[in-house]
Amino acid sequence: MKIIARVKSEFPAKFGIPRQSGLVNGLESQIIFEPAYRNPDALRGLEAYSHIWLLWEFSEAIREEWSPTVRPPRLGGNQRVGVFATRSPFRPNPIGLSCVQLQKIEWQTPKGPVLWIAGGDLMDGTPIYDIKPYLPFTDSRPQASSGFAGTVLDRQLRVECPQEVYQKIPAAKREAVFEILAQDPRPSYQKDPQRVYGFIYANMEIRFQVDHEVLTIQSVEPMS
Repeated sequence: MKIIARVKSEFPAKFGIPRQSGLVNGLESQIIFEPAYRNPDALRGLEAYSHIWLLWEFSEAIREEWSPTVRPPRLGGNQRVGVFATRSPFRPNPIGLSCVQLQKIEWQTPKGPVLWIAGGDLMDGTPIYDIKPYLPFTDSRPQASSGFAGTVLDRQLRVECPQEVYQKIPAAKREAVFEILAQDPRPSYQKDPQRVYGFIYANMEIRFQVDHEVLTIQSVEPMS
């Protein structure tokens, strides 16, 4: 398996990244090809598609050993199910799969053609192994069964932010920040309303607390 590209995103670490692709469409990132794969001919015709599949590596979850069962966040992190019944990063082969929106292809750059995507769930530097077009007539199955993932309804938190903190968020990033936080980035087993959590996004350190279904942004500070 050869790494063909890497993701350039505004998440330098795992915490805060949406748990699935397509949950936060305001997240934009780029796919930068490795030198050996910067041939525009390899992308000929891709601009006709609105969405693409990315096959990538859970590069921060590589382990020598593997477990046949894992604790999915959607089940509260307490119930074990088979690893192949989940999308857990802790797998025999740490391969991820994401469907993202292809916003545009920038053909002429110093690093060759660059793909601009939205709705990704990938950390900065994530290795990409393959790119395939998304085909609605074969890839979409609206009536498919979703197992436990379909029985646990997604909930969104109400995000509150003091005006003085809100003004520290660049206008172009506010929508994405609020969408990220509404997904509740906390580990599913942590429910302490007094605990302050933090993560880095778009060169900002964002700190917050959650009390029941309300998330309050405590501070937003630019990274030095």
